[in-house]
Amino acid sequence: MNDVRELLGRAVEGAGKPEFSAGAVYAKAARIRRRRRAAASAAVLAVVAAGAFTLPRAGGDEDPVHTSVASAGPSSSASADDRAGRLAALLPPDVGEIEEVSLLALIRGATPEQARTARLGPLDGQYAIRKDGGVGYLVLTLEDRETVEQKTGRPADPDEDLCVRVGQEPSRTDCEREPLPDGRTLTTWRDTMDVGGDDSVGWGPELAARLTQSDGSQFLVRSSTGFEGTGTQGPLLSEPPLTRQQLKKLLTGPEVLPKG
Repeated sequence: MNDVRELLGRAVEGAGKPEFSAGAVYAKAARIRRRRRAAASAAVLAVVAAGAFTLPRAGGDEDPVHTSVASAGPSSSASADDRAGRLAALLPPDVGEIEEVSLLALIRGATPEQARTARLGPLDGQYAIRKDGGVGYLVLTLEDRETVEQKTGRPADPDEDLCVRVGQEPSRTDCEREPLPDGRTLTTWRDTMDVGGDDSVGWGPELAARLTQSDGSQFLVRSSTGFEGTGTQGPLLSEPPLTRQQLKKLLTGPEVLPKG
């Protein structure tokens, strides 16, 4: 769960209100979690009829943007200021419809100013992915060396084995560590998100990835089946929206890194 909280931590910084904590956003309600398989067909129809959630734009490149596009494969062109379109162009056509959202706005009702966060990577953000009536999420966060050191006390280390978590629970399952030829290390694992909590949000299973870079920075990604409870946009997906290989291709491509 620590890795889950990391991803919204940067969005929480600067919000100025303690009720918008990353821990609260990702708190796990076991009673809601148990109902994830019983989503009624009427709820699916209601989501389709209501359309996409719209968050007002206050101006500025860092505000959450309401864009909704279907993944059209690498050959698709997209506007330079359309992160959802650029992300869709990097993914296979069967991934689903992609929309940039703010999880803090959905779950905690944050205003655009409270949900605003700096973006280090050109595609950093939180994206809803709609497919077959369900809604999952993809969260991308690039952290530079300074940010990692402030958070953990040391830079990211490609030689560290993230699959070994002695004395830490819950352990990562189906964890795979892959050293890359350029000195970076990609680690992917599954997280059931089956953790109790007192919030009104229950998260479905996720596939997570961390790309540790030789300069001490790291890229964190969550491929989530979605959530139920406050702010939900629809039923959970049956599987994480991106597979392990799709996450690897996305993370190791030049499109997700700042130019230069």
